Amino acid sequence: MNTVPVKRKRGRPPKSQNTGYQDTRQALIGVGLAALTEKGYSYTGLDEILRQAKVPKGSFYHYFDNKEAFGKALIEAYGRFFANKLERSLTDNTLPPLERIRAFVEGAKAGMEKFDFRRGCLIGNMGQEMAALPESFRNLLREVFRDWEARIARVLEEARQAGDISEDVVPEQMAQFFWIGWEGAVLRAKLDQSPQPLEQFADGFMALVRGG
Repeated sequence: MNTVPVKRKRGRPPKSQNTGYQDTRQALIGVGLAALTEKGYSYTGLDEILRQAKVPKGSFYHYFDNKEAFGKALIEAYGRFFANKLERSLTDNTLPPLERIRAFVEGAKAGMEKFDFRRGCLIGNMGQEMAALPESFRNLLREVFRDWEARIARVLEEARQAGDISEDVVPEQMAQFFWIGWEGAVLRAKLDQSPQPLEQFADGFMALVRGG
């Protein structure tokens, strides 16, 4: 019996059939995260990212529609990465609640020192650039901060129930305050090339929530 050959559509293969698609896409995201934590979105060119990821220039649009779509993917990827990093400290039940926050600070200090204080927070960097960024980034950045705030608020509520902080402390408000101050401390640590701003902020925050 004769069979009619299936006519193949033009264009690149479907993502499910392209075994290297996800690997290459992840490589672009990994290089992009490193670049944006150092230099920000506006000062990072696609040519630089493609060169470091060893991806041909014409291939970028196989993985992302444009630089804006790439930026959104980076925001989402960094939000997940940092949330996981937070949770490693904040869910360590061998430590009292406030000491878990302190453990996060110590881990962040080590991370900044590892890269000679060149890298900061991608979300904070992009927040500072917001006037020059696509408006579609604004809500994504806010959502990431809200997620991080909820995680800190959860631990502060544990501390309040344990009697480690005052009953008058509102965990949600203090969590917002934490991230507002933390992003400023990260910026200053990059500027000074020193962990001292992170330590100073953490000490001040702990004294504030303890009422001392």
